[in-house]
Amino acid sequence: MSEIAILINAAARKKLLFLPHAVRQMSRPDRMISVREVRRVVLRGEIIEDYPEDVRGHSCLMLGVGEAGRKIHVVCAPRREYLAIITAYVPEIAEWDPEFRIRRPS
Repeated sequence: MSEIAILINAAARKKLLFLPHAVRQMSRPDRMISVREVRRVVLRGEIIEDYPEDVRGHSCLMLGVGEAGRKIHVVCAPRREYLAIITAYVPEIAEWDPEFRIRRPS
């Protein structure tokens, strides 16, 4: 397990802090992503992109499975007391490979 994965797991077990952007994206009528789904992604999902130089601090993009088997992406950043949820969304097939792990060229 990578260092960022260990930090994410430890932070997620303490508390999830949903940033305003994440709340807006999760509550869009075409998404309606629940807190439970996000928790599942960050605890059981896989890191598909790592952002060690992010201005918000080391963060990453995770892929996991939500309700009814739908794929969900979560961008998160571990902190000492919590896991910051930066955004969460249902990836679009036009932007990702069929497994939603690799971005398509723009």
